[in-house]
Amino acid sequence: MKTILVTGGSGWLGSAVVRRLLARGDTVISADVGISPAMKALAEQNPKLLNTIVDLGEWPQVMRALTEARPDAIVHCAAIVGVVQCADIPLKAMRVNVEGMVNLLEAMRLTGIRRVVHVSTEETYGDFQSARITEDHPQVPTSIYGLTKLAAEHYGRVYSRDHGLECINVRTCWVYGPNLPRPRMPKTYVDAALKGQPLHQQGGGDLAVDQVYIEDTVSGIVLALDKAEHRFDAYNVATGEAPTLSEVAGLVNEAVPGADIRIEAGPYRHGDRILTAKKGALDISRARQELGYAPEYPIRRGIDLMIEEARGASGASG
Repeated sequence: MKTILVTGGSGWLGSAVVRRLLARGDTVISADVGISPAMKALAEQNPKLLNTIVDLGEWPQVMRALTEARPDAIVHCAAIVGVVQCADIPLKAMRVNVEGMVNLLEAMRLTGIRRVVHVSTEETYGDFQSARITEDHPQVPTSIYGLTKLAAEHYGRVYSRDHGLECINVRTCWVYGPNLPRPRMPKTYVDAALKGQPLHQQGGGDLAVDQVYIEDTVSGIVLALDKAEHRFDAYNVATGEAPTLSEVAGLVNEAVPGADIRIEAGPYRHGDRILTAKKGALDISRARQELGYAPEYPIRRGIDLMIEEARGASGASG
């Protein structure tokens, strides 16, 4: 078993990675700007988890964390995530997503830590030029979020070339699952359906986009972490399918009797204001062949699990 440092370990995706690594016996250092109550409780139950406070924008903190932990590898989940969030706080997004990556890479160089798996995004591609795209698709981001993550990827390539590091980029696409911390579909659809509230959205119904369940995302990250030698530095980790938002709404309507979720055709805007890049499906052939990645959660199963989790949480609180 190894020692793995997970940045953003108290976050939604980062904590799922932490739990997966602990479940197989790894020692995990969860590094974040704060420690969530859930991660505090998990550390009390599992002596192989150490929570530490690290602001990636603060070089001394990053260097100290890596010097003390000396992990075998790093999973880099920490980021300002999302098109709207990064547009609203562009300087902070640059500081966290870009400067934080540089601080991490420089600390790795100085402490002799070689491998980092960087959680990237389909936003680095910008407008998809076909219905399904490979990792060789041009990276021309149209959002600040995509710009920052592409910059982080490129810094990793320079450090890999010049200093012998190994920065592996896992490009995800609209990750969803229980307790998604942002008001984005399919969470918003499920929430409305379970509350018995109609949701009629103007625009976006014909937007086709790959939506990957959180556990599949974690599987792809861990597979990239474990692979002994990489021929490539980037992998699409998604489902390889791209249902439209209207089709996803239909699945929620089928799963929750009486639900009234309707999404009209037309342009889709993040937060009802920022026009989305053209989307589609991510070709996951490389991840299948090189990593053995095999997604287990088609969109219908993922929605059913979200509904099940939400109903369970509601029953527990009641």
